[in-house]
Amino acid sequence: MDFGIIPPVTTGVSSDPAWMAAFARHAEALGFESLVLVEHAVVISGYRSVYPYAASGRMPIPDTCPIPDPLDVLAFLAGVTSRITLATGVLILPNHQAVVLAKRLATIDVLSGGRMRLCAGVGWMSEELVATGADPGTRGRRTDETITAMRRLWADSGEEGAAFDGEFVSFRRAHSFPKPIRPGGVPIHIGGHSEAAARRAGRTGDGFQPLGLSPSDVARRMAVVRSAAEAAARDYSAVELTLSGYLPTTTEATVEEANALGARRLVLSPSPTSDLSRVQDELSAFAVRFGLGAPPR
Repeated sequence: MDFGIIPPVTTGVSSDPAWMAAFARHAEALGFESLVLVEHAVVISGYRSVYPYAASGRMPIPDTCPIPDPLDVLAFLAGVTSRITLATGVLILPNHQAVVLAKRLATIDVLSGGRMRLCAGVGWMSEELVATGADPGTRGRRTDETITAMRRLWADSGEEGAAFDGEFVSFRRAHSFPKPIRPGGVPIHIGGHSEAAARRAGRTGDGFQPLGLSPSDVARRMAVVRSAAEAAARDYSAVELTLSGYLPTTTEATVEEANALGARRLVLSPSPTSDLSRVQDELSAFAVRFGLGAPPR
């Protein structure tokens, strides 16, 4: 089991360069597998959209909380780390233009030595999508098309360049360099809780990161992933499952349950505090308890 770690977003520390650099270095030294950053390009006060992961329907982040661009933060963290995977969880694909996003992801991947992982979703806040110029009614189709277009740009397309003709993005004879380090491009995991997200993961994802689901619901969603993968003639076993948890309450039983569900990793949130020493101590205690260890240099 691998363990990823999210900074305590609600405290606003994600935009503090010294805090984030120390947090990232400490997590890497302890052997955490990945650093995971969230995205909200904009938060609209008084939003009517329902946050699906809390009974209140409201996300547990103040409207005015600093939430920096996750890709820019990961690019910064690439420069202060050397091994740890740099991941999003979740990047809202309809917020982004496919060609520009493909270049940004490939750039981070190359400069970090192939450490970029994208976890993408369709977004739940309709008001945010409208503010970024996307129609909430087309978010699913935009997401599918963005994934296909990016992979087309990342592939070796020879002297003729890449071509794609979609509803939202089209290009011909397109050359996008640098290419990601891995032949298949940046791994793309699908985040979300719905059957549609599970189908997308099976059909086109390198992984699935269900959010806010009970173990029985995760098992049902993974059955959907398997069905969609088999229908697309893809290897279901290659679709990694990532689950989420709260670091202070994660126990051996939690990990055993995740293992039983077939999870490759747990992405954990530490206590919601800006006290760096407390968070580092929490990570250290967890690493000792679960036998994490940084790989040899």
